[in-house]
Amino acid sequence: MDWKLPFSPLVRRLLTGAAVLALALTWVVDLLALFQPGGASAPTRWLPVFVTGPLAVLALPDTRRSPSLTVRAVGVAAMSAALTCVSLSVSGRVANWGLLETLALLFLIVRVLAETESDRTTAWTVAALVAAVLMLPLRGRTVATLVAGQYVLTVALSLAVLIGCFLRAMEARRQRAVQDVRYAERLALARDLHDLIAHHMTGIIVQANAARIVHATAPEKVDPALEAIARSGTETLESMRRLVRVLREDNHQALRPADLLSGLGDLVTDFSGRRPDAPAARFEAGAAARTSRFSPEVETSVYRVVQEALTNVHRHAPGERVVVRLDADPDWLHVTVTNSLAHRRTGSPAGGQSGLGLIGLRERIEALDGEFWAGTVDPAQWEVRASVPRSPADPRPGLPG
Repeated sequence: MDWKLPFSPLVRRLLTGAAVLALALTWVVDLLALFQPGGASAPTRWLPVFVTGPLAVLALPDTRRSPSLTVRAVGVAAMSAALTCVSLSVSGRVANWGLLETLALLFLIVRVLAETESDRTTAWTVAALVAAVLMLPLRGRTVATLVAGQYVLTVALSLAVLIGCFLRAMEARRQRAVQDVRYAERLALARDLHDLIAHHMTGIIVQANAARIVHATAPEKVDPALEAIARSGTETLESMRRLVRVLREDNHQALRPADLLSGLGDLVTDFSGRRPDAPAARFEAGAAARTSRFSPEVETSVYRVVQEALTNVHRHAPGERVVVRLDADPDWLHVTVTNSLAHRRTGSPAGGQSGLGLIGLRERIEALDGEFWAGTVDPAQWEVRASVPRSPADPRPGLPG
C-alpha cells in the first residue's frame, strides 16, 4: 500500500514493520488465550483465531490477483458479522472475541478511508466495517463484556476513523497541489508558445520582406527565400502542435531539453543561418557550464532567454554582431546575450513591438529566484543578462553532462 505519505522510505518500512509486528503479537495473544484449559472446546472459540482473524489479515495487502479493496473489506465485515450471529445462535456457548480479527478490521477501516476514491463507496464500506467491529462484544454474552467492549472499541474506532480521514485529507491536498502545479505549468507553456511563435514568425517575416525586396533585382534568390519560409513555417507548426498537445494532456510530464549546450548551439547556428549577410553569431560556454547539470526549469528558462534575445536582435539589429555566453559557478548559472547596436534606426521592427517578451522572461527568471537585466552596457552594445540559482535537488557542480 502506498498512501504517498511525506516520509522517507526508511520511515515507511519501519511503519510497515511495526504494523506486521502488531498483528503477529496480537495473534500470539489469541493463541495463548485459546490454549488455556477448556479454551478450545467449541468451534466458536477457535474459528476467530484460525479462520476469521487470519482471513481478515490476508485482506489487508494488495496482490496481483486479489479483488478490490472495497470487495475485500465488505467480505471480511460480512464474515465477522456472520460469525457473531452464529455465536449468538448457539445456546450456552461463549465465543472468542478475536483480537487479531478486531485489529485487522480497524486497519481495513483506515485503508478504505485513505484509498477509496468514491465518497459514497467509502461511506457504506466503512459503515459495514464499523458495524462488524461493534458487534464483536456480543460474542461474550455478558453485560459487563458488552459495556467494556463497546467502550474500548468506540475509542479504537474513533482513532482509526481519525487516522483514515487524516490520510484522506492529505491525499486530497496533494492532488490539489498537483493540479495547481499543472495549471501553473500550462501558463508557462502558454508563454513558451508566445516566445516560440515570435521567434519563428520574425524570421519568416524578415525572409518574406527580403524576398520582396530582391524580387526585382535578383529573382534567383526568391526561390531559396521561399523554401526557407516554408521550412520555418513547418517547424513553427510542428512546435506549436507539440506544445498544444502537452496543454491538452491531463497527465503530462514537464518537458526538458535533451542537452542545454546542444540546444543553445543549434539555436545560435539557426540564427546565423538566417542572416547570411551578417556576422555569424558566436556561442561560448565556460568549463563549469559544460560539466554541470541543471534542473529542467533552469535549462528551459535559459533557453527561452537566449531565444527571446535573438528574436529581439532580429527585430532591432538584424545585421549586428551577437555573442551568447554561458557560465556557471557553484551557486548560479549565468547567461548573457550581447549584440552591437545598429548605427541607424531600423524603424518599426518586423512583427511589431509588443514588449511582452522581456516582461515574460523577467517573470520566468524571478519565479526561479533569479535576476534578470536588459539594457545598454555602453553606447555601442546591448546586453540581456540572466542569473538563475542552481536547483536544490542537484547542488553538486562538476557532474558529467
